[in-house]
Amino acid sequence: MTVLSDKWIKKMSKEKGMISPFEEKQQKKNVISYGLSSYGYDARVSNEFKIFTNVNSSFVDPKNFSSSNFITKKEDVCIIPPNSFCLASTVEFFKVPKNVLVICLGKSTYARCGIIVNVTPLEPEWEGHVTLEFSNTTPLPAKIYANEGACQFIFLQGNESPEVSYADRKGKYMNQKGVTLPKV
Repeated sequence: MTVLSDKWIKKMSKEKGMISPFEEKQQKKNVISYGLSSYGYDARVSNEFKIFTNVNSSFVDPKNFSSSNFITKKEDVCIIPPNSFCLASTVEFFKVPKNVLVICLGKSTYARCGIIVNVTPLEPEWEGHVTLEFSNTTPLPAKIYANEGACQFIFLQGNESPEVSYADRKGKYMNQKGVTLPKV
């Protein structure tokens, strides 16, 4: 697998709409940085947050996850309670080419504050807004800033196109918009 460069990411975003909206220069003045980097793209978190609460449930079940486990807020800043998490989505919409796998890593600015960003890989031919999970591992409330950098996506080109892509399998998270809760 080859890690793809800023030149490739820019070309695919401008010509094929791979990332939209697309910021071709790293934005970093008074914000957590976002935009194109040398070998990746730093995406922003939108302003809709689903903050986990245990008020309405006694356990978490990925096969039967209730939306009542969250409080939804649209704000410029999200406060995550201690030892809890929230879901959000990227501002950017992604269209992954058939011969590419995309992995995501959290921004070091958040990691150095005990905030972990988790995203599963974006599979070949997956499209949508990416649902992000922010875990607050600290004993204090933590802030997440909307419309600022949250994580970096790294594009890996496979040695050949897969036999069956995410689109071919009609994956359950295809074309998701905004925050998408777990599905079985």
